Amino acid sequence: MKRRALIRKLGLVPLTGVFAQLIPSSVYAGWGTEKAVDKADVLKKAAKGKSIYEKLGVRPVINGRGTITVIGGCRVLPEVEQAMQEATLDYVEFDELMDGVGQRLGELTGAEFGLVSTGATGAMMIGTTGIVTGGDPDKLWQLPNLDGMKDEVIIPRYSWTAYESAVRGVGVRMITVDNKEELKAALGPRTAMVLVLAGSKSMNGPLSIKEIASVTKPLGVPIMVDAAAEGLPVPNPHISQGADLVAYSGGKYLGGPQCAGLLIGRKDLIKAAWVTSAPHHGFARGYKVGREEIMGMLTAVEMWMKRDHAKERETWTGTLEYIADKLNKIPGLETSIRQPPPEQLSNPSPSLNVKWDMEKIPLTGYDVEQILWDGTPRVAVSGAGSFLPFPPNMEPNIRINTSQLREGEEKIIADRVFEVLSNPPKIERNLDAASFDLSGEWDVAIEFAATASEQTFVIAQNGEDVKGTHYGSYASRALQGSVHGDEVLIRSSHTLDGVRLNFTFKGKIQNGELMGGDVSFSEYGNGKWQAKRRY
Repeated sequence: MKRRALIRKLGLVPLTGVFAQLIPSSVYAGWGTEKAVDKADVLKKAAKGKSIYEKLGVRPVINGRGTITVIGGCRVLPEVEQAMQEATLDYVEFDELMDGVGQRLGELTGAEFGLVSTGATGAMMIGTTGIVTGGDPDKLWQLPNLDGMKDEVIIPRYSWTAYESAVRGVGVRMITVDNKEELKAALGPRTAMVLVLAGSKSMNGPLSIKEIASVTKPLGVPIMVDAAAEGLPVPNPHISQGADLVAYSGGKYLGGPQCAGLLIGRKDLIKAAWVTSAPHHGFARGYKVGREEIMGMLTAVEMWMKRDHAKERETWTGTLEYIADKLNKIPGLETSIRQPPPEQLSNPSPSLNVKWDMEKIPLTGYDVEQILWDGTPRVAVSGAGSFLPFPPNMEPNIRINTSQLREGEEKIIADRVFEVLSNPPKIERNLDAASFDLSGEWDVAIEFAATASEQTFVIAQNGEDVKGTHYGSYASRALQGSVHGDEVLIRSSHTLDGVRLNFTFKGKIQNGELMGGDVSFSEYGNGKWQAKRRY
């Protein structure tokens, strides 16, 4: 069978069975033959040996956390995989492709138009660039110099997260407002747009999208909404309230490609955003999506409209109940399933809360997370394998999400958690009295991947507990920690306005005048540190 005829045939079969369908072998490995292979057979054979990750020395993860980017995001829908495979078979002109896709996205979502981006962050970045430049190539080539352009973005305080760095990266100045009066005062000739984080406060409250729009619409100031982890109800709740652009992640609840996203809303602003993006040259060329991601993302949206969301939640709840039934046999432990309320649009999947009596199970939540993460198979629950939460969870509880599991993986999670909590390993903890008093000022040398920095600790110690201030290169932040014997642990954190600077210093103390060891920069890797007492 010729390739095109085969693909046409594939388009006629039920998409839910695509894994078992015959597809061209060249789609998988460039084998260069017309021989067809059974994908299920390919996966079965791969399961018998090492995975492609294990061949690199990288351990696969059983994902009990949900659609978390750091461990891979969502499980891509089979229909999306098929669309991405088909997209590789032909070439297209990208402006024509995005016009066609944009029109179709508008039809599906009820918006005027849409485009496929590099995730929600990419959507916000090119959305901002489009608003600032208006699609004018001269202004595009002027970036990041914003002279002569509107260069201020207003943001309600509740909307600050780490993701607004994509907007700030365009060069705009962020202006925070706390109420409607401050919003009115902040608006002016330099205002480019208002940026809002979707959630309960954007839907209701004094600075909801509706309230913001009542002020900005008469002035022609657009509103862009970050709705990364949401689905796509129709009519769109944010556009209905007055938003002009809404950004979504493809690799979360929509089940699309992890590296894709959506920007939907006003056609003129979408067109301007597309002008600033690849394949066009200029500031945002690096924010490139391929034809595979474009067609995969469109298919994810189409499937969203067809999926049985109630049935999905029922399935997820069933897997949680299976895990809970097994864990509830452990003395001193109790479980509860949290169902997201109807108004929750972001990642609305149920989760299992597991908590225990530390007198019977002497482990913290962080202990259990790390034991599961370090074990075989590797299992991620709560914040394991990530940089959140900070500081680590010292309470006796964990949270499990089953929305991204393959069939049968809930049994692996249940068995592993049962094994750990029914027979908890003994963890040696240093509880010795402090051998040194670290109170005072310290000059701290920190080694990063390719540079070093001189920073400062100011410490006050009370028994084994230390508190104080870490003066970093970017900002000062509170520190806290402990000293047991000659071992020191110090954590510092700065999270104002969405910044995520969470450092953990571990090491040894020498004569009360020197200390040092390893430092974790959380999501930014690891390094070394050494501190010398200033006085």
